[in-house]
Amino acid sequence: MVTDATPPALKIPQSVLVVIHTPALEVLLIRRAGIAPAFWQSVTGSKDWPEESWAATAVREVAEETGIHCGPGTPLPLQDWGLENVYDIYPRWRHRYAPGVTRNTEHLFGLCVPEAVTPVLAPREHDAWQWLPWREAADACFSPSNAEAILLLPQFRA
Repeated sequence: MVTDATPPALKIPQSVLVVIHTPALEVLLIRRAGIAPAFWQSVTGSKDWPEESWAATAVREVAEETGIHCGPGTPLPLQDWGLENVYDIYPRWRHRYAPGVTRNTEHLFGLCVPEAVTPVLAPREHDAWQWLPWREAADACFSPSNAEAILLLPQFRA
């Protein structure tokens, strides 16, 4: 059978992690849909093309996953933390990448919102959200690199 469907593009092993928080250091976590046990995380996502900047990826992912707009000209500027994590891609997700790709580089950002807002979730990606104090948020994260990023939050807010 012949179809006109284009096969899904392979993911680029370069992603962003955006810790969205309030001035009181409450952190927004979103739960990935369809994954058990519960997979709570900050906003994260891969570049759409290799030349896409880290900041452009972060702005796009925040808007797609939460409905929050933080690009140029908005009152919510991203804070580039200037840090990167390199980690092994979980085996169950390696099929999304080119054969032989096993590691991902993740660039970290913070985004301070004036108060805990109600996000607009992308239902295919996330099915719940919560605001937690920063230490509790770190404890709730599935990903060790996400938890470590949240634990850095006080030093970036100083």
